[in-house]
Amino acid sequence: MSYRFDFSFVPQYWHLFLEGAQTTLLISLAATLGGFALGTLCAVARTRGPRWSRRLVTAYVEVFRNTPLLVQIFLVFFGLASLGLRIDATTAAIAALIINMAAYTSEIVRAGIEATGTGQMEAASALGLRPAQAMALIVLPPALERVWPALASQFVLLMLASSVTSTISVEELTGIANRVQSDTFRPFEVFSIVGGIYLVLSFLLRGALWLAGRLLFPWRWQTA
Repeated sequence: MSYRFDFSFVPQYWHLFLEGAQTTLLISLAATLGGFALGTLCAVARTRGPRWSRRLVTAYVEVFRNTPLLVQIFLVFFGLASLGLRIDATTAAIAALIINMAAYTSEIVRAGIEATGTGQMEAASALGLRPAQAMALIVLPPALERVWPALASQFVLLMLASSVTSTISVEELTGIANRVQSDTFRPFEVFSIVGGIYLVLSFLLRGALWLAGRLLFPWRWQTA
């Protein structure tokens, strides 16, 4: 094999890699927060809501968990444009990631809620709390504590999956990689660097989520 590795281009393009990593993190953060909020609402609707809301959420979850993320991104970006609603690529990417993330989050949070005994809701009702208050103050905290590791893993997977948004020209890390390799004709070197950056981002994100878990659920660690 006569291929010669050449990383001499890195200093010239390093600022682009950093900008791409920043965009990846910003998109992931927005999608994580939006997906978590929407997914939690869906989980509550599916476990405590009326029959129609349970059926609606079930259909939503099944559709978006069983279709490719790439297809969902295309539907949001190109599909809405064909209907006359044009949005920029970054907004479309965030919207599609939120919708996708919410479907997975809903199932994770639902498992946590169902693992919480119904006696807690009955006790909250006896104390005069309204159903919404009981859910927010009594049921959700221990439910989220139980499923936090699964949620954290899903958040990391979302960050990695955001690379798909490069297909609609979002200038995130993979999009930058495609741009750099087209200039340098060094795909192996470029994607090796990008793979290393994704690896670092994954470890940093896992660490941040572990710290968030300690701050949100301090009693979990005190009793461990």
